[in-house]
Amino acid sequence: MVSVGELISKERLKKGLTLKQIEKEIRIREKVLKAVEENDWDGFSSKIYITGIIRNYAKYLSLDPNKMIIFFRRDYEKKDDVRFKKRVSASYLRPQTKRLIYLVVFLVFFVFFVYFAYQLKQFFAPPKISLVSPAQTHIHTGTSVRVIGRTDKEANITIFGDKVYPNKDGVFEYELPLTNKTNEIVIEVTGANGKKATLRKVFIRD
Repeated sequence: MVSVGELISKERLKKGLTLKQIEKEIRIREKVLKAVEENDWDGFSSKIYITGIIRNYAKYLSLDPNKMIIFFRRDYEKKDDVRFKKRVSASYLRPQTKRLIYLVVFLVFFVFFVYFAYQLKQFFAPPKISLVSPAQTHIHTGTSVRVIGRTDKEANITIFGDKVYPNKDGVFEYELPLTNKTNEIVIEVTGANGKKATLRKVFIRD
């Protein structure tokens, strides 16, 4: 099927005219005339602008302007219809795809943010320390009590100036002499981040 550009180009060549000659006669730039002959409409600002140029170009070549416009509209609207269909199909699928992508990206960033915040909190937080045994504070027999505690395995533990070393699970033990009726143990723990925590516990000897 012959296009408007081919009809115009064929007529120009038939008349032995160059684009440069026509540019001077109808004052339309050579590259614009070339675009019309090549049916390249992407560089034009509007359909009305294109039809105006085709009309002037056709008149100069003694072609029927209305006929050329009909050819142009047939080709242009067919091309525009294909683009429209592509846009419709893309827009039909895009919202769901975008929602899914946005959701995945949001979840990834959310998980990363929560993990980063947790790690940051862990880094700046003082070490945790707790007593595992004995559970009771009143000691009825013996002259000492074995105190078992738990903290971070990388922590440094000091009890009454003595260093106590935890095992691989962070569990440590200390034998506390019961010299008085009321006996207090002070456990000082320094974490790998330099933060300190202190635990005090009083055992009463009955």
